[in-house]
Amino acid sequence: MGLPRKTILILLAFFAIYFIWGSTYVLNKIAVSELSPLFLAGIRFISASLLIFVIAKFMKLSLAINKRQLINCVIAGFLFMAYGNGVFVWALKYVDSSFGALEASTQPLIVLLMMRMIDGKKIQRMSIIGIVLGIIGMYLLVSQEALVYQENSILGMFMIFTCVISWSIGSLFVAKAELPSNFFINTGYQMLSGGIILLLTSFVIGETWLSPLLWSAPVKISMGLLVVFGSIVAFTSFNYLLKVVSTEKVSTSAYVNPVIALILGALILNEKITAQSILAAVILLTGVYFINSKKNIRTLR
Repeated sequence: MGLPRKTILILLAFFAIYFIWGSTYVLNKIAVSELSPLFLAGIRFISASLLIFVIAKFMKLSLAINKRQLINCVIAGFLFMAYGNGVFVWALKYVDSSFGALEASTQPLIVLLMMRMIDGKKIQRMSIIGIVLGIIGMYLLVSQEALVYQENSILGMFMIFTCVISWSIGSLFVAKAELPSNFFINTGYQMLSGGIILLLTSFVIGETWLSPLLWSAPVKISMGLLVVFGSIVAFTSFNYLLKVVSTEKVSTSAYVNPVIALILGALILNEKITAQSILAAVILLTGVYFINSKKNIRTLR
């Protein structure tokens, strides 16, 4: 007997948030080398949302949405796309893509602490060990001398951490909020609202808007991959998983994303991987493992 359809969908969705999202750090780093960060993120998400709505019409899916669902989509769009991704892309101007991915791997720690504060969920002993290891790993990661003395790198590190907090709040919010039942449509509205916020902010702060006709080939390819795979495929998978498995389990993408980003950053961008970064990665990901051990994960049904 083959696997149930739902199990196959869950496995494919995890593949998307593990491997596709792991590559987006490098793709964003390539694109932000030429494009203004908020403009880049805004164009990415609005393009993805419009594609989603066009595909939805061909599939005869209803685009209907009530007022409460729309408000929740706007909130999620701000937390995930506008702040969580837009500010992250801005910070990549000052830190390596592999470093950004490693710092983002602290999300399970943040989710766990927030669940403790918001839901009063008891923190297991294994999770406490994971949190301690996470703090040690993060200290090793951000205290590297070569990194600290790069221009604006400390600001970049701080802003990435605030993005992790925003993404964590969004994960907990979406898990319980009333949203369109179709995950594809849900993703489209979140991306449209987040993209509009990003472009409006980009315009207000006076970012340079560069015509796509003037983009280099690597940037065009990166944006295409970000729109189709990084946005539509991976984020739809993410929204689906938040409704069918626990928030902690979804955050296990932090196991794989940094590893993919480290490998691609070294291969494509020639980013230097220091011994201290490798040590920090091992300690951080061990901490994530302890937090997400079977004993600590409960599925939401």
